[in-house]
Amino acid sequence: METQRDRLLARRGAMRAGGFWREDTLLDHLARAVAATPDKPAIVAHRSDTGRETRLSYAELDQRSDLVALSLRERGVSRGDVVSFQLPNWWEFSVLHLACLKLGAVSNPLMVIFRARELGFMLGLAESKVLVVPARFRGFDYPAMVAGIRDRLPALRHVLVVDGAGENAFDRLLAPAVGEAGRASLRGEGPLPEDVIQLLYTSGTTGEPKGVMHTSNTMLSNLAPFAERLHLGAGDVIHMPSPLAHQLGFMYGIVLPVMLGGTAVLQDVFVAEEMARQIREAGATFTMGATPFLNDLTEHVARTGQGTPSLRVFVSAGAPIPRALVAKAREALGSAIISAWGMSENGAVTTTRPEDPEEKTTSTDGCPLPGMELRVIDPEGGVLPAGEEGRLQVRGCSNFVGYLKRPELDPTDPEGWFDTGDLARMDGEGYIRIAGRSKDIIIRGGENIPVVEVEGLLFRHPAVAEVAVVGVPDARLGERACAYVRLRDGASLSLADMAAYLDAQKMARQYWPERLEIVEELPRTPSGKIQKFRLRELARQQGEGA
Repeated sequence: METQRDRLLARRGAMRAGGFWREDTLLDHLARAVAATPDKPAIVAHRSDTGRETRLSYAELDQRSDLVALSLRERGVSRGDVVSFQLPNWWEFSVLHLACLKLGAVSNPLMVIFRARELGFMLGLAESKVLVVPARFRGFDYPAMVAGIRDRLPALRHVLVVDGAGENAFDRLLAPAVGEAGRASLRGEGPLPEDVIQLLYTSGTTGEPKGVMHTSNTMLSNLAPFAERLHLGAGDVIHMPSPLAHQLGFMYGIVLPVMLGGTAVLQDVFVAEEMARQIREAGATFTMGATPFLNDLTEHVARTGQGTPSLRVFVSAGAPIPRALVAKAREALGSAIISAWGMSENGAVTTTRPEDPEEKTTSTDGCPLPGMELRVIDPEGGVLPAGEEGRLQVRGCSNFVGYLKRPELDPTDPEGWFDTGDLARMDGEGYIRIAGRSKDIIIRGGENIPVVEVEGLLFRHPAVAEVAVVGVPDARLGERACAYVRLRDGASLSLADMAAYLDAQKMARQYWPERLEIVEELPRTPSGKIQKFRLRELARQQGEGA
């Protein structure tokens, strides 16, 4: 990770001069909250499997993260080491991140949908020293999965299990009998503002996940202007149904509430009825999620009349919001509906404003937050005028500091412009509209599907001669995946066969194509490249005719 330091320090002067990098960490915000409101609820976490609710005050959050940090230190974790946690939206997630900060260690959140294939690669690349998993979640045995790949992970010293028993039980991290002197020994071990604090994997077009690295400076510089634009403060209660292991959930469900000194309400399994109940009972004022969350909550409230009167702001990111949904959501929820666009590499880059007219919310993805610049360029790198479509580039305070061990994959130019891989148009007021993706990724319910990896696995199936996976528009999820397959002579393949095969390959279920179309040939350019735009159009036509 030190290989990224030179680039980071080169940015530092401009970011400090602009007031965007304030040279603090989340621990500074936590200390202020503990001093000012020690008994205020910091976290209200709900367990769907047990029905249990855990409430932690700021003083309790600070104490538990101290104990976990001391226990991790006893297990050999020190500055710069990677601690991975594959957990649902449980209180342990937040405590682990704060504990890592107190040691100067790097938090590596992992989606609970990942299985042996993805997990083995990610833990191996990160050289994770500790992994924390649940004993079970939604019926899946995580310790058994890890046991199956442990021999391929020589750096992994400890696997700790939430709800586990024996030496590896997570609860043992809370057991050290230490006084104030022991807790005080942690002070000063935390990260510098420019140190890497988070490693988050994102799916790309290379067929392998990339490890996005963020610092306190890059992360907090996004959240301060975000909170200011949306008028968020210490009195806000933030409800988070999106996975904390996704950048959206991590930044706006873990970090933002502590930075504000507010309260986080965590939902581990999204069910619209339960989300509405939690918002009402907690008096939640803010929530954020992909379009399916907004759609399903709106449908529930409209159908049942069980409203969410405290909710002031719903930020929808990950896919464009249909115009009809915005109008319906505003009427049903009574809250401002905010469009946003961003990436794991930089957090929310653009949002609409609560004061914006409906046209901006429904026809744009917002304008840049302070500290971020956008430009749309042509194939030769020239800046395009308003209204013309081209490649979207981003520069500014919250851009990440590189990909772990993959500097050659970083599309940031010497002037700091990051090529997003998206196509966009910008209007005369600086609002953008994402027009498509030049990179080959399908976004299903706000989650990136690594198309190249899916295609690579399917190509290995003995019945498959050629395969191309494309996204198909879906009203609820934004997109679904459709696999177009040319079979080998005499072979057959059904959707059930394909699902069974991907399951056997240990690929996460959320990545499986939901449609299979058998074709005699795939459309190609004269140079032999598959014309995916033609397949997308064909998939839409077939869907309309179904």
